[in-house]
Amino acid sequence: MLNVVLHEPEQPGNTGTIGRSCVCSGTALHLIEPLGFHLTDRYIKRAGLDYWNRLSVTRYMNYETFMEKHPGARVWYVTTKARQSYTDVAYHDGDFLMFGKESAGIPEEILVNHPEFCVRIPMMPGERSLNLSNSVSIVLFEALRQLGFPGMQTEGNLHRLSWE
Repeated sequence: MLNVVLHEPEQPGNTGTIGRSCVCSGTALHLIEPLGFHLTDRYIKRAGLDYWNRLSVTRYMNYETFMEKHPGARVWYVTTKARQSYTDVAYHDGDFLMFGKESAGIPEEILVNHPEFCVRIPMMPGERSLNLSNSVSIVLFEALRQLGFPGMQTEGNLHRLSWE
């Protein structure tokens, strides 16, 4: 199972949408405090719809507590400051994909200690960043693709008609 980590997320709508993506992909969500909202916020519920109650979510008081709970974990730090693309690395089952808060990203004090595990989503020069929930989806589904979409339904059915 993969893990998505949000470091101090600020927007409840983004976190709700990310939670829904985690449920649909069989991914655990980890939230590092402080959060910019309450988990009972109506915007989380609105974005997460009825998926939120099926979400595997764990909260941590701070980054240090997160690291203490997961010694030796492979953490990929997704940041606009990285030198390598998210498609240039090989993801493994059990990896953690960490994303920073909407206004500032992951603190540089964390990034400088893990340069080989920092990855970026390529963008046009001069642009700041993509929306957090979009960024999570992009990197998460690349990691899932590399792992062969474990346990996921990979073909769909029409509701009223047939493919034949």
